[in-house]
Amino acid sequence: MNVQKKLEILADAAKYDASCASSGAKRKDSSNGKGVGSTGGVGICHSYTPDGRCVSLLKILLTNVCLYDCHYCINRRSSNVRRARFTAEEVVTLTLDFYKRNYIEGLFLSSGIVRSADFTMEQVVLVAKTLREVHDFRGYIHLKTIPEASDELIAQAGKYADRISINIELPQQESLKELAPEKNIHRTREAMGHIREKISEYAPRNAPAFASSQSTQMIVGADASNDSHFLQLAGDLYGDFKMRRVYYSAFSPIPDASVRLPLKSPPLIREHRLYQADWLMRFYGFKASEITTKEQPNLDLDIDPKLSWALRNRAFFPIDLNKAALEILYRIPGLGVRNAQRIVAIRRHTKVRISDLIKIRVSLKKCLPFIITADHQPANYELDPEKLRAIYAPQARQLELDFTAIQVPKKEVIGGEF
Repeated sequence: MNVQKKLEILADAAKYDASCASSGAKRKDSSNGKGVGSTGGVGICHSYTPDGRCVSLLKILLTNVCLYDCHYCINRRSSNVRRARFTAEEVVTLTLDFYKRNYIEGLFLSSGIVRSADFTMEQVVLVAKTLREVHDFRGYIHLKTIPEASDELIAQAGKYADRISINIELPQQESLKELAPEKNIHRTREAMGHIREKISEYAPRNAPAFASSQSTQMIVGADASNDSHFLQLAGDLYGDFKMRRVYYSAFSPIPDASVRLPLKSPPLIREHRLYQADWLMRFYGFKASEITTKEQPNLDLDIDPKLSWALRNRAFFPIDLNKAALEILYRIPGLGVRNAQRIVAIRRHTKVRISDLIKIRVSLKKCLPFIITADHQPANYELDPEKLRAIYAPQARQLELDFTAIQVPKKEVIGGEF
């Protein structure tokens, strides 16, 4: 099989992995006339830089041959898909050729498990090592590591990569036992812990001696886990392992799927709500236990998580914009981090009024029922959670019948009459 055919198969097989953004990578460049490539501190995987450029990575698998039989994976051992395998030299050549043609600014490399976890990890590391040491490649490299591989090999991966990641995939060990019997969430967490120790060890030196961060991905809708399970685990990962990002990927039905898997994917809005809740934990000071409750373990699909929390905690509002602390302002629906900081800056000089909010483009429709300003106090009817939810939730729509899809049975012809 030629390299072009391998590229078609293995690039397509890599599309299911979402955890390939490069924000936070330590900067390396070749402005001194040595080496090839450069990497900045902004995302370069199908993303836009501050100056408007769209940049991307070469995103491929080393091989889609795999010893594991994870039921939700298209590349599982029992799957009937075309198989291919790159050599380390072929991946190195492709990366350099694509970079020199200005197609990419880096490499995202993952792999199925072939022979053993250690053997596969050795091949992945060999690609990065060859690019860095032989060709002095200074572009971005993201390596997908294998938790079952030895700690020494994972440490080597971190030495050559800007970011490394291990997919945790499902939030409960019971689900992994049923759908991915070769994987163990405790072993994955141990590997993440070793990576965190290495990152912390080299971070104070401000030198690219080890990957700057790690990320992971979880599959939503493949098992019976609710949103609370995903958010609780994400909160633990951000706190215990200083995870840079947790990615959520809605399960997509695959060919020849196991009977243990659902027949259809979850609503895409569920994935979107999880990202919104994740954002609240990372930047707004929310805890997972606040975003979901025992009575409501799943996120509300009709309204965003922040508004949902505000309606459940109506006694917390209204908030006086001229007095409340910055951390309190973060909890107001429709008010982002930047605008909350702007409000604090404004009130150092004058009292905050509605006109000030308009100038900084605050979403007044969402904010007004929850705030007090020098010239605004919410009316009594605006304090009722049910009435507010009715305002913000999508309006019910009348269903329409598609008469073109209705099959009208023909009457049997008897004696030439209908």
